Amino acid sequence: MRRGHHRRRSLTPSVDFGVDDEEEESSEAQMKCVSCKEDYSSRDAGTCRECYEEASETEEELKREIEDLKAKVNFLRFWSPSQHLHQQQRTVPFFSDIVLVASHDESGKSTPHPVPVPANRALLASRSPVFRAMLENEMEESLSGTIKISDVSYEALRAFVTYLYTADACLDELMACDLLVLAEKYQVNHLKTYCEKFLISKLNWESSLPNYGFAHQRSCLMQRFH
Repeated sequence: MRRGHHRRRSLTPSVDFGVDDEEEESSEAQMKCVSCKEDYSSRDAGTCRECYEEASETEEELKREIEDLKAKVNFLRFWSPSQHLHQQQRTVPFFSDIVLVASHDESGKSTPHPVPVPANRALLASRSPVFRAMLENEMEESLSGTIKISDVSYEALRAFVTYLYTADACLDELMACDLLVLAEKYQVNHLKTYCEKFLISKLNWESSLPNYGFAHQRSCLMQRFH
């Protein structure tokens, strides 16, 4: 009996530990990431680290895209008509159509036959506090139905008005600079941010000095460069 009892004590631990080791090794070998299908260890808290980091980066990118879309939606909203109830007694339609013209080109020369860019008064007022002040206070631009804009090309002016309608523009570096100037002049903050992001994304060794010179004239970009 003493020999049998000794046999049970020697066999039982070896069998139990052997099963535990095999189960642990098997468990670790069978753990696969549902995304990349690669094996990973349970010591990583059940997480495929590479996929987790990639998912975190994707989440941050999506958050930024959502914020950009929210900003675009807010920009494209018209003001509430209730804000203009005090204007209902006017004898003429409030914010009727208007045109914008590039009276002088970028070199400062007068444009002999400027091509008008049609727009809507209500839209201009809803996008820019500067336009709103012009149109609400019956300034010369409001009475004549023409807003003259200097130091801008027709192409830039047309792109500017298009952006006010769509919150989108086809940009190159020159157009982005022109639109940034207009955005600052007429306080269109959404367009200002749009152009700043584009110019910063295009930075390289060849364009850094010209862009830095332009940014030096625009305090908004200087803050982003630093």
